[in-house]
Amino acid sequence: MDDIVKQAMAKWPDVPDCYGWLGLDARGDWYMRDDQAQALGTFTQSKGSRLAHEKLVDFIGRNYASDKQGQWFFQNGPQRVYVELEATPWVWRLQPDGSVQSHTGSAARMQRCIVDEHGRLYLDTEQGFGLVHTQDVLQAADFIELGLWVPQQMPTRDLPQRFGYVRSPQQVNRNS
Repeated sequence: MDDIVKQAMAKWPDVPDCYGWLGLDARGDWYMRDDQAQALGTFTQSKGSRLAHEKLVDFIGRNYASDKQGQWFFQNGPQRVYVELEATPWVWRLQPDGSVQSHTGSAARMQRCIVDEHGRLYLDTEQGFGLVHTQDVLQAADFIELGLWVPQQMPTRDLPQRFGYVRSPQQVNRNS
């Protein structure tokens, strides 16, 4: 986490959390969800505006974490901005040498792979659980064919509980 963020948290410890305004899609792109986007439905129904400003995207990535309940957030100074997930908290990119990198740019080591009933491929890493980016599925299929990866079958509905993440913190906090 950035030092400036830690300083802001110490200076203003009681800033209320923010829900519904930021989303992460299945391709690792961040989306800003204003009132109009939220009024049109959940993140999967209305994504909002894709964030393209490189420094802002990098800042979000450096300050992206989860709480004890498995709700992912971006620590924006003193305010915790909870993230609506289209799929998983991480989107994995496979590198030409076979290494794995997150949508935030950090390296990870694959511990196992999972395939759901729709044929989507996921990786469980020491950093957490995430979906393999659609552009990298062909390379991943090569690893599977070579026997380097042996996917385990698991239904999509079981993934959040099994791997400890919440897709919609906004829904959880609305209902509590």
